[in-house]
Amino acid sequence: MLTAMLAAFIGGIILNLMPCVFPVISLKALGLLRHTDNAAHARREGLGFLLGVIVTMMALAGILLAARAGGAAVGWGFQLQSPLVIALLSLVILAAALNLLGVFEVGLSVQRVGSVEINRGAFLRSALTGVLAILVATPCAAPFMASAIGYALVQPPAVALVIFFALALGFAAPFTLISLFPRLAGFLPRPGAWMDVLKRGLAFPMFGAYAWLVWVLAQQAGSAALAALLAASVVVAFAGWLYGMAQHRRFAGKGHKVLFAVTAVLVIAVLAPLPQLVQPGAALAGDQVAQLSKEKWTPQAVAAQRGHGKAIFVDFTASWCITCQVNEKPHSRPRPLKRRWQNRYAVYGGGFNQV
Repeated sequence: MLTAMLAAFIGGIILNLMPCVFPVISLKALGLLRHTDNAAHARREGLGFLLGVIVTMMALAGILLAARAGGAAVGWGFQLQSPLVIALLSLVILAAALNLLGVFEVGLSVQRVGSVEINRGAFLRSALTGVLAILVATPCAAPFMASAIGYALVQPPAVALVIFFALALGFAAPFTLISLFPRLAGFLPRPGAWMDVLKRGLAFPMFGAYAWLVWVLAQQAGSAALAALLAASVVVAFAGWLYGMAQHRRFAGKGHKVLFAVTAVLVIAVLAPLPQLVQPGAALAGDQVAQLSKEKWTPQAVAAQRGHGKAIFVDFTASWCITCQVNEKPHSRPRPLKRRWQNRYAVYGGGFNQV
């Protein structure tokens, strides 16, 4: 158990460097850079991030263990099997990218035009950054981390939760330690005008994460869901622009309530129908349907194919699993197959497909 805890802690630290986490972690880095000259504010940022990471990790672990106890075959990153979760995450990432570009601000109290007070609400913003970081971190499995999670999932719930807690501590450790110990912050660059340029530059990794989530949704739910998400993205971007305009009018002492109200209506209009619009398997008219005979995977389906003198291949993967996609690339080159390998079966996102 101690070995698994150490592996989880080290894996959590390395997880900060994974491509699915970096765009969100960059938000936290910007927060720390802002407060290198104020130990109290930096400490508030670090503790908020730590709380958001731990609470979210333990909540996901609890749901995961409860689902497995109920007989569901789910594992790390289980929530990304839901197209609705993918759609909501993609819209949140899009909004975060627009925020980095300065289209609108979140949680800021403006004292005068052009002067923004960044101290207020820092704890809550950091906690929400921790929540988002954990949610988008689940497609990645860092070194040491996979073995620790595998160990946790076959242990009693109390032991498993301790392993996930160690993973959360490792994930939050780098930023939390820097925020709690001001001497470590001395190694960070001093705040300056360059931070504004960096902030806008970091919007583009966020757009990359958004594009990846859009692709995942298209794989999971089809082109109709993709069209719905793209339309929702346009509305969300427009709502963000209106919200930023309302903020500027408020700063200038002009009327802004109508713009705030329109923004709220647009966001509600996007979120309300989203669960129905991103249902799996929807397709637009004219879509080409792959010539595959699809079955839901069951042990009985595999057993029925055995004993007929042919090989059976079962490939378990998911579109949102970055590690799976990388591992599949070296094996995707065309190569001659013997006749006995031409009747294969594969599992993609829970479907049992004859290929």
